[in-house]
Amino acid sequence: MHMQLLHTDRVVMFDRTDFGPSNISLPNGQCHRDPNDNTLHVDCTAHSVEYDVASNSIRPLTVLTDVWCSSGAVIPDGTLVQAGGFNDGDHAVRIYKPCSDNSCDWREIPNGLTQRRWYATSQILPDARQIIVGGRAQFNYEFHPKKSASDGPHNLPFLAQTHDPRIENNLYPFVFLNTDGNLFIFANNRAVLFDYKNSKIIRTYPALPGGDPRSYPSTGSAVLLPLRSNAGAQVLVCGGAPKGAFVRANNRDFVNALNTCGRIRINDPNPQWAMETMPSGRVMSDMLLLPNGNVLLINGAGAGTAGWEMGRSPVLSPVVYYPNKQAGSRFEVQNPTSTPRMYHSAAILLRDGRVLVGGSNPHAYYNFTKIIFPTDLTLQSFSPSYLDPQFENIRPKILSPVSGSKTGYGQQIPVRFSIGPGQLVKSTIMVTMIAPSFATHSFSMNQRLLVLDRGDVMPVGGSVYQLKAGMPGSGNLAPAGYYLLFVVHKDIPSKGMWIHIN
Repeated sequence: MHMQLLHTDRVVMFDRTDFGPSNISLPNGQCHRDPNDNTLHVDCTAHSVEYDVASNSIRPLTVLTDVWCSSGAVIPDGTLVQAGGFNDGDHAVRIYKPCSDNSCDWREIPNGLTQRRWYATSQILPDARQIIVGGRAQFNYEFHPKKSASDGPHNLPFLAQTHDPRIENNLYPFVFLNTDGNLFIFANNRAVLFDYKNSKIIRTYPALPGGDPRSYPSTGSAVLLPLRSNAGAQVLVCGGAPKGAFVRANNRDFVNALNTCGRIRINDPNPQWAMETMPSGRVMSDMLLLPNGNVLLINGAGAGTAGWEMGRSPVLSPVVYYPNKQAGSRFEVQNPTSTPRMYHSAAILLRDGRVLVGGSNPHAYYNFTKIIFPTDLTLQSFSPSYLDPQFENIRPKILSPVSGSKTGYGQQIPVRFSIGPGQLVKSTIMVTMIAPSFATHSFSMNQRLLVLDRGDVMPVGGSVYQLKAGMPGSGNLAPAGYYLLFVVHKDIPSKGMWIHIN
């Protein structure tokens, strides 16, 4: 249900705690006691794991309260800070600090939040705090950590204005840090630019044409398109469910999902949505930024909405969106999977360029038999076409910086790489950096890709080359923390290297 790639190349995953026992035992015969849990007061099984990508193995972790439908962000030192959940976990903040000796586990701040945060969104800020926006019946936001004991919730009437009675359609709002330091917040079918420092809306955008909802439970998805120094910030919102689809799905009438996307330049003087049509309708899809700047749409359904047993017609074929192509020719359908990934599935980008896909449980409990979409406990990787072996000769290999290198804002860092003999086309070289996302409920929180300014590509010897890449100038462009650095050649990315912006 929730996934986050960490700079150790391990992925933290967690589900809810009140589904009943999982199939993974806690180590050394440990059991956790929670008298407030809705299902098990004594639980000897794990509801969170650390997945080691290289060894394809898991290590059980212990969460102390219910993390169902929560949010999270990675702070500058690489620690995952997760917010909220359900029941006895809805005010909790949980901290996972990565380690190399398998000793790390969750620790919890029981009342780290002032309000219940269930279906809220977290966004990391330039000052290293995270802002937690919304949640069920919460038309407000708050910060973690707090600056003072009196730092409570702050009202955000926009969330009340986008709330559809008895349906909602504004949960898990899409929140992006704009390049000016303000927040672009999209909920239902509308968006604002929000100055969180002064609690002030400074711009109201036009409603998305058609007026259909794109937020949970009419769950679409969204990305902040790649940021370049010579172009303004753009947001892309895709999929969702038509007005009334949630009520109709409750009555077992499953309406086709929306097949449209809206794209908007959020800093233009007169921003307007440009509408595009996908190859098919999608609800509950994930949208991921790929290292070459393209966008992957994966998972989800072709009818219905999010919610228990509310989706139908799984969409098995991923789609790649090419932002720089002409409108009308930006979508490309990929090879299909045979595994439906419905409600409560997730996807994240890995350092080697693959996409890790897992989950799918549209049931109130684990249910494996005599059901349309059984609970799915498998993991898969999707390999974008750039991983085809035919491209090995033109694929860059980063030689330096080494993974884990530190840098700072505005610095010029030398990047050395190799490419197959005689294959280099200098004009196609691009350097990108990606902030790995916290993925849940079809939204990848804190996802961010920057196309870095670069100098000339200079030969070093043999098939080795070097260039200088310019780091972003401020935390508004790239909040401090760990990023994956890629060299891209002819649209083919290298494997990523971890860099740490202080």
